[in-house]
Amino acid sequence: MKTFATTVLTAGTLLFTLPAFAAAERGSEAEAQDMVKKAVALVKSAGPEKAYKVFTEHPDGAFKDRDLYVFAYDFDGNCLAQGANPKMIGKNLIAIKDSDGNAFIKGMIDMVKASSKGSYGPYKFTNPNSQGYELKKSYCERGAGDTMICVGTYFVK
Repeated sequence: MKTFATTVLTAGTLLFTLPAFAAAERGSEAEAQDMVKKAVALVKSAGPEKAYKVFTEHPDGAFKDRDLYVFAYDFDGNCLAQGANPKMIGKNLIAIKDSDGNAFIKGMIDMVKASSKGSYGPYKFTNPNSQGYELKKSYCERGAGDTMICVGTYFVK
């Protein structure tokens, strides 16, 4: 009887702690905003070229934390840095749309042009950790010149 009760108790505990564990594997909106602020500061102190390299390669774990990573675009939609998929760098992605037809890069650019910073979303994008297509919201700020620096958070299911 004790073994059965222990098994039920353990299963119940796991059931209630799994959502908290899943959330811990994801970055928060506050952490994303903090990472953007640090990224903008690095652009200002080290210059865009060096900063973009750090955002993309994240030496010693810089600018990469769980599912949080920095991405940067100019206002024409050219990818300047991408912490999850460096193959995107140099590509113009202003017209890219998610499965709902949302031109999210253009939407982020328009938001930053209008207010210099803010959150954009939700939109659907591949989570590099799960490789699944998930809802995402990104916090962006104006970078050097006509550029934006962003970090997105994936919604907990």
